[in-house]
Amino acid sequence: MRPSFSRQALFFLGALALACAAHRIPGTQIPDNSDTRAVVAAIEAYRQAAERRDASAVLALVSQKYFDNAGTPDPSDDVDYGRLRARLAEDYRKTTALRLDIDVKQIDIDGNKATAYVFYEEYYRIATPAGEVAKQASDAHRMQLLREGNAWHFVSGL
Repeated sequence: MRPSFSRQALFFLGALALACAAHRIPGTQIPDNSDTRAVVAAIEAYRQAAERRDASAVLALVSQKYFDNAGTPDPSDDVDYGRLRARLAEDYRKTTALRLDIDVKQIDIDGNKATAYVFYEEYYRIATPAGEVAKQASDAHRMQLLREGNAWHFVSGL
C-alpha cells in the first residue's frame, strides 16, 4: 500500500514551492531585486524627462562616458556625451509634443554594468517651416547603463 499525502501536506508543499519561486517585477519576467528595480526606475525617469522634453533632466541620467555608435561602422553617426547634449537641446526645441512608451523586456546585470532590452513606441509632433508634422516610431532597442556611485546612468542606447 502506497502512502498518501493529506490535503494539508499537499497545501504545505505547494505553498513552499511558491515561496521558493523567484520574485519578478510585476508585469514582467524580470527578477525583482534592488539592481533591476533601480534600472527600471532609471528608464522610467528617462521616459518622463523625454516626454517633458527636458534635456537637463535627461542629461542628469546620462554618464559622462556616454558613447553610442548607432550600431554602424560609420563614425559620422556616433554620439558621445557632448553630441548627445547638443542633439537633445536641438531635437527638443523642434518637438512640440511627445509621448513615449517603453516596455522593459529583459535586464542583464554584470557587476556595475546593466543591459536593458526594451520595446519602445514614440509619438511626437515636430515643427517644420510648413507647420507641425506628426511622427511615430517603434522598435526593439538595447539600453546600456553603468552604476556610478549609487545610481545607474545611461552609457548608450538613448
